[in-house]
Amino acid sequence: MATATRTTYGARDHARAQEGARAEAMPVVPATDWPEPPCEAGYLVWAETVAGGNYTHRVLARGTELRLTDPGGDACAHLLLYVDGRPWERLNAADTVKVQWNAYLRAGGLLLSDQGRVLATLIADTAGRHDALCGTSTLVRNTHRYGDGTPQSASPAGRELLTLAALKNGLEPRDLPPSLSFFQGVEVRDDGTLEFTGSAGPGASVTLRAEQDLTVLIANVPHPLDPRPSYVSTPLEVLAWRAAPTTPGDPLWEATPEGRRAYANTADFLAARGQS
Repeated sequence: MATATRTTYGARDHARAQEGARAEAMPVVPATDWPEPPCEAGYLVWAETVAGGNYTHRVLARGTELRLTDPGGDACAHLLLYVDGRPWERLNAADTVKVQWNAYLRAGGLLLSDQGRVLATLIADTAGRHDALCGTSTLVRNTHRYGDGTPQSASPAGRELLTLAALKNGLEPRDLPPSLSFFQGVEVRDDGTLEFTGSAGPGASVTLRAEQDLTVLIANVPHPLDPRPSYVSTPLEVLAWRAAPTTPGDPLWEATPEGRRAYANTADFLAARGQS
């Protein structure tokens, strides 16, 4: 043990001396201190850089916009969404694909629950390489590929990290459905096999709009089909700011019959709870 931290007073003084220190990957508190925010002054509510092989979580109000950015070109954001206070209503990757007749996530797409309601709208996308089919990595697979997959290892699995994020929000491992992956894509070939299409490249971003109050869980780990033998995962930038939900008349609301129904289901549900 270092001499300076051998006593309680020494440990306290050492800890206090770290005040104001910055690391490459950490939250900015308050979020409004983030340099060059993408919104009006004072509207930023979440600003964080998530290291490769790490995770984050937050509760966001309805209407909040969430932007994920891959600055280095090797981030992969594995995302889960839950209605805050109603964790049994959660992201359903199968319905997100099935209801919209599209296996590929793109701008204008809706992230759906199994209640036929919209959790979030994908309002902007400069990446074009995402995945709604494979889910995230597991302890067994990462142990086989990299030698370890536990959260404290150098190659943590996405499911293990999402489990930690879930526990911090009163959720259990059984509450973890298949996740969506942003910035690392796959394509379905004619024979039904999945081909990994790699990264969208440095600077790619996606922006989601919360259509209900949401608990957001994110793990930043390599895609499970990434063929590279080493564990490659670069930082992920997370920014969120106050905005407004999608409403009737918005082109996104009116884009498809399936979308209109999902938005209408959401509005009807919220109206019964006294929310507009």
